[in-house]
Amino acid sequence: MKRVLIADDHPIMLSGIERLLSGAGFDIVAKLDEGARVLVAIETHRPDVAVLDVAMPGLSGIEILRRLRDAETTTRVVLLTASLDDDALLEALHLRVDGIVLKKGGERLLIQCLEKVAAGGHFIPQELLVRASVLRKSREEDPLRSLSDRERELSELVAHGLRNRTIAHELNLTEGTVKVYLNRIYEKLAVANRTELALMLASQRAGGRHTIVLKWD
Repeated sequence: MKRVLIADDHPIMLSGIERLLSGAGFDIVAKLDEGARVLVAIETHRPDVAVLDVAMPGLSGIEILRRLRDAETTTRVVLLTASLDDDALLEALHLRVDGIVLKKGGERLLIQCLEKVAAGGHFIPQELLVRASVLRKSREEDPLRSLSDRERELSELVAHGLRNRTIAHELNLTEGTVKVYLNRIYEKLAVANRTELALMLASQRAGGRHTIVLKWD
């Protein structure tokens, strides 16, 4: 009997998943309603599969997946979600998620997914794979499309010479959060620092005249 951990912040959904999977022959070793406890529970119970809601308080399903991959755990991961934005989809696939199930797909798809994942396979809906392929091609043509709206907004402020302290004030963020955003932007765009980021933004402004003032914190 395959051992499964489930995490979803909606009590009704959590109870429904537990009943469904128990009835299908899975052993539910833990159920949690927020993400921060999931990593400890996985370490404690060592489930074969973790079924994680993408949007949870504490840690999201994507963040938990990232940390599990960094820890090289053997627990396989299925993301269960009502919807998946572009960045989350591409990151989940980059992190080699074992399965994705859209909640609109119903009970049958979740059982099919878990049976396949528990047996060592993968279960990613074809529509998501096609969407990911289109996104990757688009972002190869224009790397800035990989940025979220907030990341793009922050990048523009960097290119205009604003310091982290000023950016934090402009966007109502802490300086620490600005630095986290910048590191994520550097990783997405494969640039090393503010200078390279500003130059990349300038190169995307076809025909425009812009003055770039570079400052460092």
